Amino acid sequence: FPLFLQVTCNCFTISNGEMQDVGVGLYPSMSLLNHSCDPNCVIVFEGYQLLLRSVREIQIGEELTISYIESLMPTSERQKQLMRQYCFECDCSLCRNQEKDAEKLAGEEHTWKEVKDAVNEARYPKSKEEWEQVLARCQSLLRSNMGYIPDTNIYQLKMLDCAMDACINLEFWEEALYYGSRTLGPYRLYYPGFHPLRAVQLMRVGKLQYSQDMFPQALETLKQAYNIMKVTHGTDHSLMQALMEIKEQCEAIMRTQ
Repeated sequence: FPLFLQVTCNCFTISNGEMQDVGVGLYPSMSLLNHSCDPNCVIVFEGYQLLLRSVREIQIGEELTISYIESLMPTSERQKQLMRQYCFECDCSLCRNQEKDAEKLAGEEHTWKEVKDAVNEARYPKSKEEWEQVLARCQSLLRSNMGYIPDTNIYQLKMLDCAMDACINLEFWEEALYYGSRTLGPYRLYYPGFHPLRAVQLMRVGKLQYSQDMFPQALETLKQAYNIMKVTHGTDHSLMQALMEIKEQCEAIMRTQ
C-alpha cells in the first residue's frame, strides 16, 4: 500500500505527440519538482523520454515548477483534485486571484452543467459506430446550447474538442475544422504565452486548413504553432519535425501559386 501511494503521488502521465495520455511512468528526479497552476516549466514526452522545458524567463535562484494537473478547471476544482491526489492546497498567484473563473463558467448554469455531465461521462471510443454516437451527442448539445453558453466556457470548449476528435476519426475534415477553429480563441485565453496544448491545437487546425486547400490560413496557423512549439518542445522533437515538414510544404505551394 505505501508503494501504491508513492506511485500515485509521484508518477507522470506519459502523453503522445498530440498530448493524449498513453500511460504512466516514474521519473525520480522530476518528482522533486513542486507544483504551480501557473508554472514556469512544462513537461513533454519524446516516446518514454521525459523533457523538462522552461516556458518563460527564469531568474537566478527561482524555483522550477510544473503543473501536476490539467489547469482547465475552476480554482475550486483544481484545489479539490490537488488535495485528493497530492494532499496539499495550492497558494499560487492563479489560485489567489481566481480572475478567470467567471469566464470558465460563463453562460447559463443549468445548461453548462448538462454539458459538464456529458463531458465527464464520455469514454474514448474504440469503433466507428462509437465515434458516430459521440459526434451525434456533441452535435445535439452544441446546437441546443447555441446562444446560451459561450465557447470560453470550459465544458463547452471540451465539448468542441470532443466533436473535433470525432470528426477527425470519422474523416469529416470540413466539420472538424469548423469545431477546431472555434477552440482557438479560448485556447489563447486559457493557455497564454507558451503552452504545449495550445501549440498542438494550432498544429491540428493548421493541418485541417491545409487539407481544405486553405493554404494562406494554414501557413499563418502553422507559424503560430511553430513559434510556441520551438519553446515547449524544441527543434529536435519529432512533433516539431512533422510541423516543419507540413509548414514547408505549405510554403512551397504558396510560392507556385
